[in-house]
This record gives sequence, C-alpha cells and structure tokens, in this order.
Amino acid sequence: MKKIFNDEIKFKISTTILHAIKKLINQNSQQNSTSTTPIKEFAIEDIYSIITDPPDISMGHYALPTFTLAKIFKKSPNQIAADLTQILTDSKNDSKSDIKPDTNLNTTADQNLKYSLIEKYNNLGPYINISICLEKTLRLIIPKIINSTFFKIKLAESLPKTMIEFSQPNTHKELHVGHMRNLSLGHTLILIYRYCGYNIISATFPGDVGTHVAKCLWYLKYHVKQEDIPENNRGTFLGQIYSKAHAKLENEKGSATEEKNREQLTLILAQLHDQKGDFFDLWKETREWSLNQMKDIYKWANVSFDQWYFESEVDAPSIKLAKEYYQKGIFINSDGAIGIDLSTDGLGFCMMIKSDGNGLYATKDLELARRKFEEHNIEKNIYVVDVRQSHHFAQVFKVLEKVGFKNAKNCIHLAYDFVELPEGIISSRSGKIVALEDLIAEMICTIKTNYLEQYRNNWSDSEIDSTANQIALGAIQYGMLKIDPQKKIVFDMKEWLKLDGESGPYLQYVHARINSLIKKVLEKFPDFNLTNPNADIYCNYKYELLKHPSEEALTIKLLNFNNAVIYACENNKPSFLCSYLYDLCKLYNSFYSECPILQASEGEEQTYARIILSKCMQITLKKGLELLGIPTPERM
Repeated sequence: MKKIFNDEIKFKISTTILHAIKKLINQNSQQNSTSTTPIKEFAIEDIYSIITDPPDISMGHYALPTFTLAKIFKKSPNQIAADLTQILTDSKNDSKSDIKPDTNLNTTADQNLKYSLIEKYNNLGPYINISICLEKTLRLIIPKIINSTFFKIKLAESLPKTMIEFSQPNTHKELHVGHMRNLSLGHTLILIYRYCGYNIISATFPGDVGTHVAKCLWYLKYHVKQEDIPENNRGTFLGQIYSKAHAKLENEKGSATEEKNREQLTLILAQLHDQKGDFFDLWKETREWSLNQMKDIYKWANVSFDQWYFESEVDAPSIKLAKEYYQKGIFINSDGAIGIDLSTDGLGFCMMIKSDGNGLYATKDLELARRKFEEHNIEKNIYVVDVRQSHHFAQVFKVLEKVGFKNAKNCIHLAYDFVELPEGIISSRSGKIVALEDLIAEMICTIKTNYLEQYRNNWSDSEIDSTANQIALGAIQYGMLKIDPQKKIVFDMKEWLKLDGESGPYLQYVHARINSLIKKVLEKFPDFNLTNPNADIYCNYKYELLKHPSEEALTIKLLNFNNAVIYACENNKPSFLCSYLYDLCKLYNSFYSECPILQASEGEEQTYARIILSKCMQITLKKGLELLGIPTPERM
C-alpha cells in the first residue's frame, strides 16, 4: 500500500516541522562549513511517516521521535529534539516567522481556522510532543464526521487489484465454530481493504471431492434408511453422517468387512472421478444439501462472494496442467509420482500426481492460481487458510515461481491459528465440535432470555428476533476478530456475550445507548437539529465549552480512526481495529460519566456541543463496527 497524506492534521504538523528542520539545517550550515545532508533528501513524507502518539495524552496529542535525524545533524536525538522545539516555539510566537502554518484550506470548516491548530511544543528526551487546540480541531473535524466525508478520504494509492480467498469448508461435513474464524477474518479483510480503496474480488473454494465425501456417501448408501433422512437441515445431517462413517470404518479395521469397505470406497471414488454412476448422482444431490447450509450461514453473516471455485472443477484440469509441466521437463518422476524437488529451497519434494494418477491439494492450487490471475486480471492473491497449511502454501508458491508464474511473489498465505473449545481441539472426524447452526441458535436463545425478554410487551416480536440475531452475530464476529490472527482462540460463549467487557455486544450496547441519549436530548430541545444536511453549520457551536480531559481524549481518539483502519489493513489484523473501537468506547463511557449532557453545568450551549460530540462518536463507532461485519441494533 502506498500511503498518502490522509490525516490533514498530521500533514499540517509535518509541514511545520519540516520547515523547522530546514531552518535548523541552514543554521548548522552557517555555523559549520563542513557539508551536511542536502535538504532535498529529507521530505515531508519522512516526517509524516514517523509521527506517532505519546504514551499519555497529558504529554501531548502527537509526538515526533528524532532518532532518524541524528545522522543529518550528527547530534544526539535529545539535543535535536531540544533545538527543534526551540525553533518551533519561537516561530509560533513570532508573527513574522518564516515558518507558517499550512494555508491550503478547502472547506468552510477549514476557512474558519485562520491560524495553525498547533497550540504548543514540548520536548521530552528524544521526542517532540505536539499539542493541538481542541476547539479548532473540533470545528475542523466535526462537520466532516457528520457529513461522512471523513470516512471517504482517499487513504492510499497505487493499490493492486486483489483477490481474497476465504471460507473453504468441505461439503459433506458439518460447519462448526472453528469455520467461523476463517469466515469472520476473510469477510472483515474484504470490508477493510475496500474501505482503504482496493479493488477487491472475494472468492471461496469449497472442498467438494475427496475421501471424506466418499466416506459420507458410503455410509448414506449402505447404513442409512431412506425414511431416516430428514426433510430439513440436511447439511447438518450430512456432517453427522460423516462422523459416523469415519467411526464405523475405524472400528471395522482388521475385521472381516474391512476389505469390502475398501472396495466400496474405491468404487465410489472411481464414479466421482468418471462423473457417472449412482454415487455420482448421489454426490450431486448431497453436495447441494451442504451448499445450501453454507449459503444459509453466509446470508446470516451478511457475507457474499464474487467468485465461487470448487475443487471438483479444477481436479481434472490440474492433473492435465501438471502433466504439461512434466512434459516440459519442469516436473520429474520420482518412484512413479510426478512432482518437483524443492530441497534446495528447504521445502522437500512437492508431489503433484501420485503413483495412482490422482492429484493432490497442491496440484489443484496450481491450476486455481492460474485461473484466478487470468480470469480476473488480478495482481495480488491472499489465501486466508489456517496455519496448518503453511508448508503447503510455501511449496505451492515456490512451484509457481519455478514454472515461471509471474505473479508468484504476489501470492500471500494469511495464516491464522485454531479455535479450540475449553476442553480441547475441534475434530469433525470424532464429532467433537460445536456445530455452527446449534451455536447460533443457542446464542440467540440466551440473548432473548437474558437481555430481551424484559422488552416483550414494548417491542414487537420481529424486533426482538432481529436484535437477538444482530447481537449473536456481533458476539461471534468480535470474538473471532479481537484476537491477533497468529494466536489461538478458546471459544467461550459466556464471555463473548457479556455487555460489560471486551465483547461485540458491549460495543453494540454503547452505540444503542448513544442512540437513546440523542433521542432524549432532542425531546428536551426540539428545536435542536442533528440531521441538517449542511454540515458547515456544525462549525458554529461553542466547542470552547468542551475543555474537560475526557472530552479532549475522546476527540483525539476519534481523529485516529482512519489511521487505525490503515494499520489493520497493512498488517492484515482486524484485531487492531477491534482494540481501537474498544478503547474508543471506554473513553466515551468516561466522557459520559464525567461530563453531564442533559444537565450540563454551562447550559444549553454545552449540552449542544456535547451531544454533537456524542453524535460523532456514534457515527464513527457505527462505521468501525460495519468494517468488522458487526450490525448495530437501534436499541438494546
């Protein structure tokens, strides 16, 4: 991602500091005839990229570390910080100074800011801490949040057209809570990447062939009566059949029926490969049962895909492609198997065609990569797949490089760790899972019982149902996303549903509470308008009445929204955005408890200013939750 100057306040600060650096360089040149680093080698982007946040807001709102300037000035970072702080302070107090604030102001809000937003400079060790004027900042930022232009700022440029492939569940298996981490992570990355300006194609790659399918069809054909097949929830039923099939086959190993079982499975796999026969027909029918279950889950989670790929579609073409590379001498024959030796790259032998003529996952991923880049003209491909497949993708990407695939370097495996139950790992084979449909149903029931039944006489049944579904989705999404993808998740429904901790429902509740507060204010002050489309009117309120430390902290945190999204995008870590929103909500709760709104001590004007700040909080929180795939109930 090539970042641009999306944070105008940080840009104004960077401009001012760059002028001071140039001035200091000139001073040093006059004092010392020896050559120094030319000014042109230190540009505004060098300043902009290193400005950070102080550890405590009492120190300032922005901080500039001076370590990178040490080579230019050949002084200690502490001395450079002191010298620059002196220049910046003197220039701020000198109306004739040649260091001027940025005057490229476009909106009415900008035009009202005749002077720099910077209030003071203070150096602490190797850091220059910068404090900005809260009143001027509010006049600048509030109109842009109110009319949503703040969320439409161009955040980056020169972005590659990208495909994100996620959610690759197997048909004929039951969807469980572990699948939701992949779904949540991939879906949220799609939303965040698009917000940052990427042209994104979302794709899924279900596994609809393989031994697990044959086992399921075998059990269904030989050990299930037709009348025992349910009319509804057949996808779930198939998953349960798979667990039973695996258990039965394991139990019958070494018995008189083992050979017969093996022959039946071989027959099933042959029919699926030849795409004809009774088992192939049964496969087509039962495949739809699984796909319908997937689509129901995707619809509930508000997830959609631009492209569906299937293993069955690339199975035969992938073997053909592997044979072509063998004919070209790129692949070799090793003990009857065809593949490529990657030992010199520390990746061993990558098998592409087994001695029995069948392909492997790597074979299919080779063909899939070709299709993705050719069919959609993408420049980058991100695979959201769990960490167990790290070696697999390292081999696949190296094979792509060896066969001359020009975009091999643009294929990225985004690995994530597992979801576990409190009692241990999830296993579809053993049936040790929390089925996703059962989990959703249990969550919805718990939410209604614990939170929403008290509103039964005041809310409609449809609103209770809708709100319960939204809270359940919020709980799952946040629970899956708040943990760094590289770390394991231990699923705990009770913790994920809490309204007073770091959870999705807590963030949803803060949003709903602000909704309620705004309604109360508008009932008390009916002439006050918070829906005026002309956002410039919000420049004119008495924001000088917002001077409490909690108001200051909330404002500065709101300013950092886009920076938090960019960081989450660049590092593929929605967990960072989760943490940002959680901290934002804690700051709002401090503001709410310490700064009365309806009973403001300085009258209606202070009430208006505080409710406008609350409105900005509500809009920003809603946008952040939207990027996490979390809905926002109007009331809770």
